[in-house]
Amino acid sequence: MTTATKSGSAKSDKDRVVIFDTTLRDGEQSPGATMTHEEKLEVAELLDTMGVDIIEAGFPIASIGDFEAVSEIAKNAKNAVIAGLARAIPGDIARAGEAVRHARRGRIHTFVSTSPIHLEHQMRKSEAEVLEIITATVMQARNLVDNVEWSAMDATRTPIDYLCKCVETAIAAGATTINLPDTVGYAVPDEYRRMFKAIRERVPNSDKAVFSVHCHDDLGLAVANSLAGVEGGARQIESTINGIGERAGNAALEEVVMAIKTRGDVMPYWCEVESTMLTRASKLVSAATSFPVQYNKAIVGRNAFAHESGIHQDGVLKHAQTYEIMTPESVGLKQTSLVMGKHSGRHAFQHKLKDLGYELADNQLQDAFVRFKALADRKKDIYDEDIEALVDQEIAQAHDRMHLVSLTVIAGTHGPQRATMKLNVDGKMRIDEAEGNGPVDAVFNCIKALVPHEAKLELYQVHAVTAGTDAQAEVSVRLSQDGRSVTARGSDPDTLVASAQAYLSALNKIVMKKQRDMPVAAAGH
Repeated sequence: MTTATKSGSAKSDKDRVVIFDTTLRDGEQSPGATMTHEEKLEVAELLDTMGVDIIEAGFPIASIGDFEAVSEIAKNAKNAVIAGLARAIPGDIARAGEAVRHARRGRIHTFVSTSPIHLEHQMRKSEAEVLEIITATVMQARNLVDNVEWSAMDATRTPIDYLCKCVETAIAAGATTINLPDTVGYAVPDEYRRMFKAIRERVPNSDKAVFSVHCHDDLGLAVANSLAGVEGGARQIESTINGIGERAGNAALEEVVMAIKTRGDVMPYWCEVESTMLTRASKLVSAATSFPVQYNKAIVGRNAFAHESGIHQDGVLKHAQTYEIMTPESVGLKQTSLVMGKHSGRHAFQHKLKDLGYELADNQLQDAFVRFKALADRKKDIYDEDIEALVDQEIAQAHDRMHLVSLTVIAGTHGPQRATMKLNVDGKMRIDEAEGNGPVDAVFNCIKALVPHEAKLELYQVHAVTAGTDAQAEVSVRLSQDGRSVTARGSDPDTLVASAQAYLSALNKIVMKKQRDMPVAAAGH
């Protein structure tokens, strides 16, 4: 059977790869990568629009906030299947079923450990007991939804004979997708490919389910392993935007998609993700999580299409394909000759944002333009990096309850340093002052006086966005409270203002998450 793709070309359905995004679940489990409810909805909407097939919207039993996010995303999704994660526990599965019940197409994704080390030290169950658990929980999930995914946590360290039994049991109980994850990033590509090939050949009912890969990047092999799994017969790839996730992260969605699209000569597969939206998705997730994208990151990094070497520059000028295997436009990045400054208008600013991969709502665009004008009055040269930092901050702070109104700091060799600050908290003005051991300490003490809290500062980092003494400072702050960490960024030509903005943004996330969440242990596979 063949299918017409968005491009109009006919391709075989057996070669279609389903793209499963777990940015909102596994990705958010990165320490400090917490997103607000509104940010999750915004990310989910973009994933749905760009053609992601399945969106794992969260872990509904984890907290009230997670349940509400999954439920709301399920109600709003227009195209994608919406999945909720559940441990092999009846209460988890019931909660996941409740969260996705309003979706046009809902999925329960349940998992259980299968490797000897997990069974002995974490599950404390025998192999026979786990088989019984698989049957009971998959059947429960299938009674709630038609679309059930089952995962063998730590599959790559599970003996193949027992893994075959588990897979056969899950399919017999009603699982429609079988995920065999490389939970700890231990596998190498040929090994992972052979595992899928063996399972599909040895399990008698394997033809009744779609097989899925879920790879972690502990050895830097997540994307390579994912593609090897597809070669072994898997037809679903689980991934995250920018590769965020537990420990070293997950397979990066943008790398998987572009590998498939670029190397069709050796990988005859296809997917429905609109690649021109990858840069926009990368920037949105980076801004929402306050996790910067490394400059040399494949596909979406700042240097992915930059050339400094004279030989490379010469080659690219003569023919782009001498050193570029894909075009910047194919991932949503456009080249422009517009120089931005204080005389630039709103239309030019909007055009520049689109060239950089951003698309803002009207109110966000207006606020960003006002901040751009203010920056242009203070800074002679406005670089793309300045605009990116400004817009990232605008996106991250769009739903904040606390905003910095003014800040005055007295510093110098004769301490103690003193900060005076005015905040807008839920529309009401608060003003206070505080001393500290240095100007940054004074600023943070002032915030504590205005908004009493128990959060602890885990990270404070400053770097210049561009060169020059008038460069914007970009400050990263990580706060932790009640076992949860959040990271946020702030940018401003004044380092102390940027520091206050970053701290407040992180504090906003903690306050908003605390209102929604009643946390339990997180899950991963």
